[in-house]
Amino acid sequence: MTSQQKSFGSDNHSGAHLEVIQAIADANGGDSSPYGADLLTRRVTDELRSAFRSSEVLFVFNGTAANVLGISLLADSYEAVICAEFSHLNVDECGATERILGNKLLTVATPDGKLTPELIAPRLTGRGDPHRAQAKIVQIAQVTEVGTCYSLEEIRRLSDFCHSESLYLHADGARLANAAAYLGCELGDLAQGVDVLSFGGTKNGAVGAEAVIVMRDELADRAQFLRKQQMQLGSKMRFIAAQFAALLEDKLWLRGALQANAMASRLAAGIAHVPGIEVKYPVQSNAVFAELRPEHIAALQQEWTFYVWDEARNVVRWMTAFDTTDDDVDSFVAAIRAAS
Repeated sequence: MTSQQKSFGSDNHSGAHLEVIQAIADANGGDSSPYGADLLTRRVTDELRSAFRSSEVLFVFNGTAANVLGISLLADSYEAVICAEFSHLNVDECGATERILGNKLLTVATPDGKLTPELIAPRLTGRGDPHRAQAKIVQIAQVTEVGTCYSLEEIRRLSDFCHSESLYLHADGARLANAAAYLGCELGDLAQGVDVLSFGGTKNGAVGAEAVIVMRDELADRAQFLRKQQMQLGSKMRFIAAQFAALLEDKLWLRGALQANAMASRLAAGIAHVPGIEVKYPVQSNAVFAELRPEHIAALQQEWTFYVWDEARNVVRWMTAFDTTDDDVDSFVAAIRAAS
């Protein structure tokens, strides 16, 4: 990839919003109380609590930490987490949940990245058997790892099922903004019925800034202590808070997500009729998954950055970001057409 070409590898490849960078610089003046005791952190956490209608908000440094902290609020070490087979928790976190917390992951194959009560139910065996890890949490990703979004009705149905089975519902919201943009809803709507979720900043223009959103009052008291124990209590927390302040200002989080989603839709439309290419999942966020011929993939990767999602099926993942432009997409589409 040349310096002029946009990466389609991940929204993690993009830089930061200039408004976020300015907010960090603005927070840099003078001294301030550490560990979240500063006025900015208090103000921004209050704003997020209001937006999500939540009990507590805790800033952490990355998405893996957000997931581990969230799950630690919900389960003992002998309890298990039911998650999608492709979940970030299972595939891309180097066993963090198992290593740090001791929880077993019970994976479920899904056709579109989304769990349903029908897919979860077969995993609820061995309850009360001391020889078996006890299912306690259902973990979903919103957006899912294949770019699909749970509707508000799907979340409600999952929540009702989980709570009827004495299960907690946890949501990995690394791309929560993209889901809200697709569904046309508020952040708080996505949190209803969920016990703990994360709100990702890093994939939407922030720099090492994630938020854990605790929805239930009875879970909030432990959260501060577990964050510290898990080495996620930032001393100069005002710099994380400043980033979320910028993302909340005039809904920058939504503007960035809408742009990223629109660029993925533009990309999908641009390659819709290219011979030898099949889009594998509905394009509902900022991801396009497509099956290509192996030689097609190899030719494109000579000049462009993206990942092969499933080597056995020759499925690639193309990601757009808040700063992806029409020209970026059109240049990539032209390259795809030329290589086909």
